[in-house]
Amino acid sequence: MKDNLQEKFPVVDEEGNVMGEATRGECHNGSRLLHPVVHLHVFNSKGDVYLQKRPEWKDIQPGKWDTAVGGHIDYGETPEEALHREVREELGITDFTPQFMGKYVFDSLRERELVYVNRTTYDGEISPSKEELDGGRFWTLQEIQEAMGKDVLTPNFEREFQRFFLSDK
Repeated sequence: MKDNLQEKFPVVDEEGNVMGEATRGECHNGSRLLHPVVHLHVFNSKGDVYLQKRPEWKDIQPGKWDTAVGGHIDYGETPEEALHREVREELGITDFTPQFMGKYVFDSLRERELVYVNRTTYDGEISPSKEELDGGRFWTLQEIQEAMGKDVLTPNFEREFQRFFLSDK
C-alpha cells in the first residue's frame, strides 16, 4: 500500500487560514508548504496512552510508534470534520468527546504541518485499521518516557507529548 500523492491538501498560514492548495506529494517533497493535520491522543481512565504503529510503507517515519490518530485535513474540510473522519478510519471509534489542547507548527527538513492537538479519554473497543496501521496498544506514561530518544517513537510525537502532557509533571 502507498499514500495517494495526488490527494489535495489546503496550504495554510500559521493561524490556519487557507492560502491555496497542494498535493500530498508537493507537501511532502521538501517544499515545506504549511499544511494542516489533526492529532488525537487517546487516554484510558487509568491514564495509559494509546499509540499506533506506523506501517513500513509510510513515506514519513515508517515503523515507529506515534500519536493514536494523526491525519491530514482534506481541502475544504474543517479540523473537527477531519478529526472525526480520521478517528473513525484509523481506530473505528465514532463515539468520543475531543478536548482541543492547542495548535502549533511542526517543522522538519521534509515538511511543515500546522498541528491541531486534541485529547480524549476512552475505554471502549479500539479496532485499528489494517489498511492504515500496523496495530496499536496502550502504553503507560513510564513506558513512553523510557522509549523517548531511542528511535522507537516518532520525533513529532515525542515533542508534542512532552509539550502538552508532560510539561506539568
